[in-house]
Amino acid sequence: MILRPKPSPCHNTTLAGAASAAPMATVPAWLRRAIPDAQSLAGKDVEDVALAAGATIGALDAVVRRQERCAGAWRQRLALVAAAATAKQGGRVEVESALRDAVLLTRPGDDVGPAGILLLAWRRLASRPAEKLLTEASVGAVLVEFGYAPDDEVVSDLADELRQRAAGACMVAALTGAFIAAERHGFGRAVGAWLADALLAQRLGWVHAVPLLGAEAALGTSARPRRSAASSVVTSIETDPGRAKRLLAAQARIALRAIDLSAELERRADRLLAVAPKLRAKAAGLVVERLLSDDAIVASEKIAGMSDRGLRRLFDRLVELGAVRELSGRPTFRIYGL
Repeated sequence: MILRPKPSPCHNTTLAGAASAAPMATVPAWLRRAIPDAQSLAGKDVEDVALAAGATIGALDAVVRRQERCAGAWRQRLALVAAAATAKQGGRVEVESALRDAVLLTRPGDDVGPAGILLLAWRRLASRPAEKLLTEASVGAVLVEFGYAPDDEVVSDLADELRQRAAGACMVAALTGAFIAAERHGFGRAVGAWLADALLAQRLGWVHAVPLLGAEAALGTSARPRRSAASSVVTSIETDPGRAKRLLAAQARIALRAIDLSAELERRADRLLAVAPKLRAKAAGLVVERLLSDDAIVASEKIAGMSDRGLRRLFDRLVELGAVRELSGRPTFRIYGL
């Protein structure tokens, strides 16, 4: 059941900073108190956790349906957070800035490396139409991006199971079912998180999915369970209410942080739109749209024929006006975003 409380409004690339920076009034105080952390979870019934998770997803649903101008940048920023958590869970050392560099500073068609491919997987979730995320072609592609080499039969079976779960009556069953489906076929928790986010978007009728559960990499077990252990893992999630509680609580926590990040980015987007009329560069409007729709832009990117020098001047002006931030901290190969 999804409860829909009063809608709430749309920094740092980390969600922890966004949670403290955004105004506390965007989500009712009672709901913030109701979402359990890892320490208080043991004393909660699964029904209480499901209620809090449903209310939080209802608040997130209101944010998604407002379709703010910065919604693209918001989803891509969440994709970056999810990719960094997924990389850490898999034993990699790349943080958000390194992942961003791997994708933005690589020429189209060049190898972005294993960590960069993880970011592409989460960006796929955030940018492709939600209705197409669980097709066989999409599932097969994202499994490759997560480092697997599944055969066509496995991909077909997994896609069929996901479609059945997407049509089911119970939201909690759909959430846990994504992890069950992934683990039954020998895929890791990160894949389950990606599939769960896609299922949620389809169940709620969102145009695009919002990367959520990937940021809660601490949910679990190893990122790549052995196929021989998959059956016991699946049994545990279907029979252990505690595991369902952990998944629901994680979804509620990251949904709350996503709402707060949305509020912060909306304020930054309002500032950018307010100063846009002052910009004299020929393609300034296109640059503004790119900043609103993506996590970041590299200063050397080709936009409407603008030269590198002209684009750098425009970004310097936007930084001076307090409308965008330079995200790399470098004197060269600079990257800009809300």
